[in-house]
Amino acid sequence: MEEKRVTIQQQFRALGDKQRPWSEWRLTDESCIQHIGHNIEQIQQLYSIKEQRTDDTITPCLSPINLLVVTLWYLKHYHSERYISTELNLSPSTVHTFLREIIDILHSCVYPELISVPVNLASKRTSHGPQRQHKLIVDSTFIAIPEPYDSEQRKAYYHSKSPTNYGIKIQIACNFHHRIVDVFECYHGSVHDITVLRGSGLLEHVNDSVQIIADKGYIGEDYVVTPRKKPHGRELKDEDKNFNRDINSARAAIENINQRLKTYAILGGVYRRAIGDFEKITKITQVVSALCNMNLDKHPIRK
Repeated sequence: MEEKRVTIQQQFRALGDKQRPWSEWRLTDESCIQHIGHNIEQIQQLYSIKEQRTDDTITPCLSPINLLVVTLWYLKHYHSERYISTELNLSPSTVHTFLREIIDILHSCVYPELISVPVNLASKRTSHGPQRQHKLIVDSTFIAIPEPYDSEQRKAYYHSKSPTNYGIKIQIACNFHHRIVDVFECYHGSVHDITVLRGSGLLEHVNDSVQIIADKGYIGEDYVVTPRKKPHGRELKDEDKNFNRDINSARAAIENINQRLKTYAILGGVYRRAIGDFEKITKITQVVSALCNMNLDKHPIRK
C-alpha cells in the first residue's frame, strides 16, 4: 500500500503538467483555490483517494488529474457544459460524459471516506454541545430550481425560502466537532423537515444518551431537542430563554455549514439539469458535502 501511495504521488506530480487547465492552476495555491476551491495539497489527497479506491477507466480525453480538477471546477462555479467544452476544445457530449463519470467515482470513494455517522455515538465526547447527550445537529437546506411548468410539480417543489420559490430539499447532519456526518437523499421542496428526518434513518441512532438538536421544523419526535415555544399570551421564563439561547447557539454551526455548501455554485445557484433525477442530485450534494468537510478540516468553524 505504501509503495502504491508513493507511485500515486509521483503520478500526481507528473500527470497533466503540460495540459490545461491543471498546468496553469497548479502554479500557486491561490490560483488553485480560486478555480476549484481547494489547495494543491487537498487536490493531491482527493487524487490519492480516487486512485486507491477505484479501478474505473474513462475515455482519456484529458489526463486523470485534469479530469478531476475540471469536475471540481464545474462543481465550484457551475459553468455550463458548453462553456467548459469551448475552454477545453472538447465536444459538449464528451464533457457531459466525463463529468457524470467523475462525479460517480468521487461519490463511490471520496464520500464514504470523508462522511459517515460515527459508531458508538453515546461514548463520543461532545465538545460544544449544551448537554452531554446532545450528539448531532440536523437542519435542512435547499437547491433552487426554475419554476416548473406543471401545476402539480409547482406544488410539490414549492419552497418559500428559495429565491425562485421552488427547490429541492436536502437534510444535513453534523456532529459537535462541526463535521458533516450524514447527507440524506433529496426530497421535493414542499416535504416537511420532520418527514425527511423520519425517512433518513438517523432516528435509529437516538436514545437517552444520543439526542439531536434541530429547529422548530423538527418538533414531534422523542430525542430531538428543539427550541421551546412561547406559551400563548405569555412570555417565556428566563430558564426557557436560556435553554433556547444554548440550542440556537449550537445550531449556528449547521447554519454555517449550509452557507459553506452554498459557496459551491452547483448548490448555491439555480440548478439547470433535470429536476426529477434525485439520484444524480443526491450524488452531487453528497460529493460537495465531502469536499466541504475537507475545507472544514482546514478552516474549522470553531477551534
